[in-house]
Amino acid sequence: MLVLLGGIFFLHITVIILLLIATIDNAWWFTDSMSTDIWHRCILVNGACNYTDFPSTYPQEYLQAVQASSVLACIFAILGLFVFVAQLFTLVKGQRFTFSGIFQLIACLCIMIAASIYTDVFHRDERFGWYGHSFILAWLSFALSFISSVIYFVLRKKTE
Repeated sequence: MLVLLGGIFFLHITVIILLLIATIDNAWWFTDSMSTDIWHRCILVNGACNYTDFPSTYPQEYLQAVQASSVLACIFAILGLFVFVAQLFTLVKGQRFTFSGIFQLIACLCIMIAASIYTDVFHRDERFGWYGHSFILAWLSFALSFISSVIYFVLRKKTE
């Protein structure tokens, strides 16, 4: 059981790291002369990055929804880790992993909302560009956080 708890802890830390990288790093969308994340746009001029605001064509309400959902996913994943550690020492066996699973599921839904909105609304009509590693890490953290939440709920059932 100790190895299983260590594996779950490692998975949870991995999800948090991936979520933080996806939220902070400037790599959601690339072209040859520009990179964009959910906070600003970097235009390359003579090898130097000039940070600019988003163009006026970006719908601000969708951008704010992506930003808020990404930050909430990070917060819920971090809270889920603290709750996981606290539950190991405070709750009885049958109730141990319920709250951790709920926090991970909420983090999973938040990052899914952020990545889905970004996929559907932004860069749809742009022909020359590609999604960056932060965008891919957001979807990967969605899958891993979903797996983590399912594991928490399965463990709760096994320990009853």
